Amino acid sequence: MEIIPSKKMSIFSPAIFGKLKEAAKKKEANGGNIIDLSLGSPDLPPAEIIRKKLAEQSFLSTNYGYTLGGTAAFNEAVARYYERRSNVKLDSKTEVLQTMGSQEGLVHLPMAFCNEGDVVLTTNPAYIAYDTGIKLAGAVPFGMPLLEENNFLPDLDMIPEEIAEAAKLMILNLPGNPVPAMPNREFFEKVIAFAKQYNIMVLHDAAYSEYYFEGDAPHSFLETPGAKEVGMEINSLSKSFSLAGARIAYIVGNAKAIDILRELKTNLDYGTFAPIQEAAIVALDHAEEITEKLRAEFSERHRILMEGLGELGWSATPSKGGMFIWAKYPYAMDADAFAYKAIEQVGVVMVPGSEFGSQGAGYVRIALVQDQATLKQAIEQLKELKLS
Repeated sequence: MEIIPSKKMSIFSPAIFGKLKEAAKKKEANGGNIIDLSLGSPDLPPAEIIRKKLAEQSFLSTNYGYTLGGTAAFNEAVARYYERRSNVKLDSKTEVLQTMGSQEGLVHLPMAFCNEGDVVLTTNPAYIAYDTGIKLAGAVPFGMPLLEENNFLPDLDMIPEEIAEAAKLMILNLPGNPVPAMPNREFFEKVIAFAKQYNIMVLHDAAYSEYYFEGDAPHSFLETPGAKEVGMEINSLSKSFSLAGARIAYIVGNAKAIDILRELKTNLDYGTFAPIQEAAIVALDHAEEITEKLRAEFSERHRILMEGLGELGWSATPSKGGMFIWAKYPYAMDADAFAYKAIEQVGVVMVPGSEFGSQGAGYVRIALVQDQATLKQAIEQLKELKLS
């Protein structure tokens, strides 16, 4: 029997992380020291109070049924968190929807709102999952370039009129992956005005909202006047609370849009394991003390890498937050070739910027997912690169 993939499978390409891992294994087999700075998976464990709650709740025999979406208690915890952190009031019944991790929410969302051929405004470079969701919906992505002269924020004035008229959805991510640009109120105000003018729904991916190293927390899209009229914000407990494997996130904002997404999700899944939701409630209710420790650690990691890359002559994008460093290397070779050479020669694994879009040529994304001593060692190993 011949097994043939569907035509839709052609939109997927092999994940870069698997290829990088294979190259790293080969280097390691030959005696090399591997430092993996590719995948943005938190290396810090969840806080003890979170783990204790998960363990307690997992022991209860009554916690093994379907949850059919987010529990009322989880939705209420999200609403409390938003009011404390951003002074945003949410109706927990109509303006909060749980997803099984932000990846699930991001990939499924375009199917709920986009028809075949609709344009979705995203960024170039952008997180890879956005493109997957857009193409699964049969929509067409339009990448807004993230340029240094615009502080790596998209320039809405440069979007052609015919593209704006055809657009149905805009996806933003600030602080971003791979480019850790920070949002500001003025930019979000412009986004809202643009969305209203062209009747475009906005989704802001706030996965790195607790990763900031200077000043106040990044602005929530929803704290900008008028934001709820045009869109939503998605956030995850994966990064900020080290619950990546637990797969729990949420979308908040426009009640009508949330209702449409809820209808989609009732046809896709039966909800997240109840003990994980209970642990997530503890995380959200103790966010301040948990994320303060996170920021202290990642701020120091950020400093070590930024200073080290500067000494190497690399041009790292200035940033005040995020989980990644977006760095331009000083070698005349494409990003894929450079990333594999770095593994082959010195055992440091980074993601080629071109994986995130054409504007990533000449860049690599470096994740702050190793301890401080290991990051210092990564700089020492990169000093041994011998490329012309």
